[in-house]
Formats: sequence, structure tokens, C-alpha cells
Amino acid sequence: MGGIPTVTVLISGRGSNLINLFNRADGYQIGAVISNSRDAAGITWAREHSIPVTIIERAKFPSLGTFKDALREAVCATTPDFVALAGFMVVLPPSFIEAFPDRLINIHPSLLPKFPGLDTHARAITAGETKHGCTVHCVDSEVDTGAIIARATLELSPGETPASLAERTLKLEHELYPWVVRHLARGKISIRGARIHYSSEVHQEAGERGFQLPADNECV
Repeated sequence: MGGIPTVTVLISGRGSNLINLFNRADGYQIGAVISNSRDAAGITWAREHSIPVTIIERAKFPSLGTFKDALREAVCATTPDFVALAGFMVVLPPSFIEAFPDRLINIHPSLLPKFPGLDTHARAITAGETKHGCTVHCVDSEVDTGAIIARATLELSPGETPASLAERTLKLEHELYPWVVRHLARGKISIRGARIHYSSEVHQEAGERGFQLPADNECV
């Protein structure tokens, strides 16, 4: 890496986490935005802030495979130090993941490994959970199964609805995601395959902020 580490952000919708990563950038910069939907509201915002945007739509390609190959090539063209998924609704193939070893992360609105996939807030309420939250994790070729980097937790309130829980969880996402990206960019968190390594500074900050690191984490 040379200079300020750059992050390419992949979005499919409004880009809330993209905007937050940009506004809270510290030790990194958003170098590019890639979307699979030209209707994504986050695209307009990115262009207004002079961030390069590339749109790769499934309908433009003869097969799902060629579409995902084009996504990989588009991200590679931005030469990112890290790739951050932010509401990106495409399952990435092994060839994509292998192109960015130890540099590809996602934020998911549940306390993984609970409730991977969609409708996490409604599922948590239906299951009678008392705690919920969000997880930043490495991306692998399955859905939300990669190594957990950090989590942020909240208590469910009486009368909680999926909408209210989504709103409260999003606030946690906006705290957790830039914190993880900042420490990745500074080398204070490092990904080495299925193992995540943390500096003592990260351990201390996580405790102060109420973030949870995996129980089997390694301090370096």
C-alpha cells in the first residue's frame, strides 16, 4: 500500500453505509463506488461528491457468470487496498473473493452467525431474541459465513417492530463499520485467512465502545 489506503465500496441501494464511511473517513479514503443498479440512490450521492462510479447491471450480460466476471474486473480496475460491501445484494463467486485476499469485508444487520441473509430484524423478533445488532465480517463464497471481525449489540425494546429495530441497528452499523475500516487501513486489524489479528489498541477501544471481538481473537 502506498499513501492513504483506498476503499472501493459496492452498493445496491441508498448507500447509507457508503455515505457514513465517507463522512467518517480517518486513515483511508473512498476511491470508487460500484453498483449493480443504476437506480441506487447512493450513485447520485457519490457523483455529487466526485467519487468515481461504475455501474455493472446483470441485464447487460448474457449469463450470471459473465456479469460476476465483469464485477470483478471493474473492482480490480479501481486498484483498491480494501473492498467494502455496503448493502450489496450479489453473492460473489470464489474468483472474485480470490482476487482480493484478506481485503474484502461486509457489514450485516444481525449478530452473526445468527440470521444470515435477508429479513434479519423480523426474524430476530419472531425468534424472541433479547439482543440484536450488526457484524462486520470477511466475505467468502457463502452467504454471511466469513470470519467475524467485530460486532455491535443492542437490547430489544418492548413492542419492537422490524422497522424500529432496523433503524436502531443502522445507527450501530454507522459506528462499527468505519471503526473497523479505519483500523484495517492502519494495520491495527489484519486479516490472515480465517484468522483476524488485533492490536492492543483495538482491544482497548473495542471495550470502551462496547464492541465485541471474537472470543478466539489474536492480539498482536
